[in-house]
Amino acid sequence: MKFLPTTLLVLSASSAFCFQASPINNVPSTSLQSSTQLYMADEKRRVVVTGLGVISGCGTNPDDFFQACLEGKSSLGKVQRFDASAYPCQIASEVHDFNPEDYFINPKNVKSNDRFTHFAVASARMALKDAGLGDTPETLQHADRVGVMVGTAFGGAETFEQETLKLAKKPERPKVSPFTIPALLGNTASGVIGIECGCKGPNYGVTSACASATHAIGEAMGMIADGHADVMIAGGTEATITPLIFAGFCAMKAMNTDYNDNPTGASRPFDAGRGGFVMGEGAGVVVLESLESALARGAKIYCEAVGYGATCDAHHITTPAPEGRGLAAAMEMACKSFDKSQIHYINAHGTSTQYNDKFETMAIKTVFGEHATSKKLVVSSTKCVTGHTLGAAGGLEAVVLAKAIHGDVVPPTINYETPDPECDLDYVPNTKREMTVQAGLSTSLGFGGHNAAILFKKYEA
Repeated sequence: MKFLPTTLLVLSASSAFCFQASPINNVPSTSLQSSTQLYMADEKRRVVVTGLGVISGCGTNPDDFFQACLEGKSSLGKVQRFDASAYPCQIASEVHDFNPEDYFINPKNVKSNDRFTHFAVASARMALKDAGLGDTPETLQHADRVGVMVGTAFGGAETFEQETLKLAKKPERPKVSPFTIPALLGNTASGVIGIECGCKGPNYGVTSACASATHAIGEAMGMIADGHADVMIAGGTEATITPLIFAGFCAMKAMNTDYNDNPTGASRPFDAGRGGFVMGEGAGVVVLESLESALARGAKIYCEAVGYGATCDAHHITTPAPEGRGLAAAMEMACKSFDKSQIHYINAHGTSTQYNDKFETMAIKTVFGEHATSKKLVVSSTKCVTGHTLGAAGGLEAVVLAKAIHGDVVPPTINYETPDPECDLDYVPNTKREMTVQAGLSTSLGFGGHNAAILFKKYEA
C-alpha cells in the first residue's frame, strides 16, 4: 500500500506532532473550510468522530447494534439467502428487515447496485444524519470538503455470481445486465455514496481483505489531518453470503463446521475450542471531522481519532506472521508518542481461528508488556455476535470502539468457556464490563498479510 504522507504522523494531540493546526497566515478556522484553504504540511489538524452508521445482522442502527454487542446477543443462524444444506458450514449472520429503497433518493437506483453498495449507502446516510450534517446533494453544505473512503474485500460478489451463471447458461447469447460492471466494482460503494449524498471531496475505495475498513478509516484520518477535507465518511461494507464465497472459504477450512445445529455458539474467539470463523454481512461507517469544523457547528463528539498504523507481514497469503509481528508493528505505529497506560480497551480482530487469536494475543503482549496483564487493559472480540463481516469488520468495530469510549462500557467476548493457555489475557468473558475507557484500539488483519490498527481516545478540549 502506498501511504499518504500523514499516515506515520497520526498521533495524539498531546504529542510532539498532532492534528491541531492553524491555517496559513493565521486566518481563523470556519466550519467546513473552503477548498481553496491550504495548510502547511507539518500542521496536523485534530480529527474527531461525530457520526456513526451501521447495518448488520444484530442491528440496523448504531444503538441497537451496540446494545446487542453489550448483551452478547448473537445474530448467527442458518443461512437463508441460498440453500446451504450441502455445505460444511451452513450458518452466518445475515441482515434481515432491511429495505434499501428507504435509503436511496431514487428507488430505481437500488436495482442497478449490488447489496454491498446498498449497505454502504444506508450506513453512510445514517452516519451523516447522526452527525447533524446534510445527507443529500441539496442539503450537504460545502460538499467539496466532504469525502468518502469505504473499503470492501469482495465488492459486488452477488452480482458477479449471478451474471456469470447467466452467461454460462446461454454462452451462445452473451447478454448480461448493463449494470454488471459498475455493480461489481469495489469502489462503487464509495462512488454511489458520493452521488447519493453529494460528497465531492476525496473519494475512493480501499481493498485489503479483512483490513479494508480499518485502512479506509486510517487513511481518511490523514485526509483531514492534512487539510484535504473537513469531513470524511469512512468504513467498510460487505455482502458475501453467496454460494461461491461460502464454497471458497469452506474449501480453505477457514469456517467453523461443528455448530450447524447450534449457530449462536459457533464463534468463540480466544476460547480453547475455537474452530473457525462464521461469516457475516453488513456495513459500518464513521463520520470523521476536523475538530474546528465540529466545534464551529456545535456537533456531538463521540471521541477523538489519534492514531493509525499499517504494515504488511510479507510472510504468507493467509497465515499471520509468527508471534503476530506484523500486527505488533502496526499497533506500535498507531500508539506512537501516546501513553500506552491510558489505553484501556482493544477491540480485537478475534476471528475465532486458531492462528489469528493466538498470534493476536502475542502481539498485544509484545506491544503492551506488563500493561497487557495488569487488569487495566481488556480485550474483546464482537465477531461472536456480528459474525466476521470481512472487509466491513473494521467499520463495525470502529463503531463499537467509539461507543465504548463514549459510554465507558466494554462489550464481552461471548462463548468463552474453556481458557486457552496460549490466549491468557482478560477477554471480558461473556458479560459486559462498565469501566473507564480513556482510549482504545481496533485491530484488523487481512489475507495478504495486511495489518491495520486505529487508536481513538476520549475527546478533551
